[in-house]
Amino acid sequence: MVHNLLKKEFIFLDGAMGTMLQASGLELGQRPEVLNKTNPELIKNVHKAYIEAGSNIIYANTFGANRHKLEEEELSVEELVCLAIKNAKEVTKGTDVLVALDVGPIGTLLEPLGSLTFEQAYDIFKEIIIHGSRAGADLVVFETMTDLYEAKAAVLAAKENSDLPIFVTMTFEENGRTFTGCTLESMAITLQGLGVDALGINCSLGPKEILPLMQQLSTYTNLPLIAKPNAGLPDPQTGLYDLGAQEFSDIMKDYALAGVSILGGCCGTTKDFIELLIKKMNGLSCSPRKYNKMTRVCSSNEVVRVDTVRVIGERINPTGKKRFAQAIIERDMSYILKQALEQVEAGAEILDVNVGVPQIDEKQRMVEVVKAIQSIVTTPLQIDSSKLEALEAGLRFYNGKPILNSVNGEKEKLDKILPLAKKYGACIVGLTIDEDGIPDNANKRFEIAKKIVDSALSYGIPKEDVLIDCLALTVSAKQDSCNETLLAMERIKNEIGVNMVLGVSNISFGLPNRNLINHSFLMLAMSRGLTLPIINPNSSSMMDAIYAYRVLCGHDKDSQNYIERYNNETISNNEVHQTELTIEQAIMKGLELETAKLTKELLKELEPMHIVNQILIPTLDLVGLKYEKNEIFLPQLIRSANASCSAFDAIKQEIALTSSKSILKGKIILATVYGDVHDIGKNIVKVILENYGYDVIDLGKSVSPQVIVDMAIEQDVSLIGLSALMTTTVESMKETIELIRKSNHPCKIMVGGAVLTQEYAMKIGADYYGKDAKQSADIAKEVLG
Repeated sequence: MVHNLLKKEFIFLDGAMGTMLQASGLELGQRPEVLNKTNPELIKNVHKAYIEAGSNIIYANTFGANRHKLEEEELSVEELVCLAIKNAKEVTKGTDVLVALDVGPIGTLLEPLGSLTFEQAYDIFKEIIIHGSRAGADLVVFETMTDLYEAKAAVLAAKENSDLPIFVTMTFEENGRTFTGCTLESMAITLQGLGVDALGINCSLGPKEILPLMQQLSTYTNLPLIAKPNAGLPDPQTGLYDLGAQEFSDIMKDYALAGVSILGGCCGTTKDFIELLIKKMNGLSCSPRKYNKMTRVCSSNEVVRVDTVRVIGERINPTGKKRFAQAIIERDMSYILKQALEQVEAGAEILDVNVGVPQIDEKQRMVEVVKAIQSIVTTPLQIDSSKLEALEAGLRFYNGKPILNSVNGEKEKLDKILPLAKKYGACIVGLTIDEDGIPDNANKRFEIAKKIVDSALSYGIPKEDVLIDCLALTVSAKQDSCNETLLAMERIKNEIGVNMVLGVSNISFGLPNRNLINHSFLMLAMSRGLTLPIINPNSSSMMDAIYAYRVLCGHDKDSQNYIERYNNETISNNEVHQTELTIEQAIMKGLELETAKLTKELLKELEPMHIVNQILIPTLDLVGLKYEKNEIFLPQLIRSANASCSAFDAIKQEIALTSSKSILKGKIILATVYGDVHDIGKNIVKVILENYGYDVIDLGKSVSPQVIVDMAIEQDVSLIGLSALMTTTVESMKETIELIRKSNHPCKIMVGGAVLTQEYAMKIGADYYGKDAKQSADIAKEVLG
């Protein structure tokens, strides 16, 4: 049914549910999903209004019906999901309107930002999907997502536990990133790879702000696009949004020009908004899209487009590396992560990850290493293993679109590995080898490459996601093999037109001055079509060749990257020498173990408070500055904060042994105000403040004003931080501030939350407005030192 609907020029969704319920008297702190049982007529009336307005799809009242958010309710996930679908289905009888199982974020952060594991998130979504599917939902919609990793867990749960069509919308800020730093392009290519049916943006912004983001998004995917903006931006004083139905629909008309075909409204929109929207789109056509088809891989925060030569770092691989093999066996993540960081700093744009060592559970170790690396760098990964189960584990737990390395021309392997690449939306490396081994001549390698590409296409893997490796053999053993490799590459480039991968250094085994052979072969291979060399990026001569090639081929516009790398630098053909890591660098890179180790070394020479005040705090300030400039994003901010925490722990241990003096810089109360159950923002602030050395008393969510006042007096706290996400709960914030002032307890109050502004914070009597976690730390320093 949904796929038939997708053939229409436009599909119209419903408008807001939550703000409609709030307008109907939903009490502060009450779960909207509970109304499915306690007041089903209210829910049905909202659905009826949108059906009368002309919606083709209505969202069941299941947005927050997950076990995490319902843990304090007496009703189960199963009961509420089934009731919600039943209520929606009843009002669609006699119509062709479809009912979507509406699934929002779990409400707590996934690892590495939070403590919820990917497996736990998957299990939470699986429970909702199973009950929603059995209850008769026509499709599943994941909306208001901000974490691509969470969205991936949700999509996999839906794919593996139902046959429902899947729509996904994420929530972006005006800079084109979610608050976890996920880019529009990362969302598009990852979710398209996972096989969703439509994707787009909802909530947080109004139609005016979301329109340019949708215009960008339309070039990143050819899937149907969804737009569900808010009714403008909220006014914290009134709780109302600043656009009326007429203004909203006037702007939405321009979405047709961007090729957006699935339209609706989010917070603040009503039946009138949807009704006018449908009238406004009547007679319009959805414009053709300018989808830019090309090879791309990504992490959540970073996309690599293969529009020139891109470097795959080869160092996370135990082959021929005894120390690295030992690190894998001993789970020495500190050593493995240093290898990752060194390669990225040397210029690697993708990292190959191979943990194939005998004596270990390779599947488990692949998961551990992938999770560790993606917690520390944003560089996309290439999952490399000869074992099917290790390959799948790496693909499953990777946050983004990876490369799968590898398959070859053997039919049995094609039939086992290509379905994996298709399921997880990965690019695939195809080796030109088959049941008869590696062919001696170029023509045979070309035939195998063609067989791999054709097989991939038959599995639904697009050609741009197939990368061919013509295999570099040891030239000292068989001298003419080099030329055959180059001839095969040239023919594949000209006749098949796919990108090519090559492990370059294989060519020089057994020869002296290997770097010279590698460098020369790399230049030849790039001229024949190599776009993804797998090399050691710490070799400056190899990187020099690539930077020069990009200039000479016109890929480095105005030689900008070349100049940036080599201007004022003494050119050397020597290998890159790594310097000793400093504690500041360890914190900046988020290396917890290294930071703790370096702190212990410093404690032999420096006073604990000197380390805190002269090293840790200034470094955190620098990290915060980069965050404010959008040079890094929330994951990196949290990782640096956690690394500094390991330093504080080491210092606390030292002080406990040698002195009674505390390093804690003062107490701060944090609370989400009464009626507001959204605490992710508050929890992020807590992590940052604790790592600046403050003693945080976390009172949790939906905290009554009196509890906050009593705790402030009892603990003699000098700073209180209050959080509110919803327009309906800022009144609770105002009441809490009034009660604190009435108690005459001498403390400062800072407030924050998505709907607040500096002006409104001052109006309700706060002393400070903290727009993000970094600013909260600045306020704490001003108040407590």
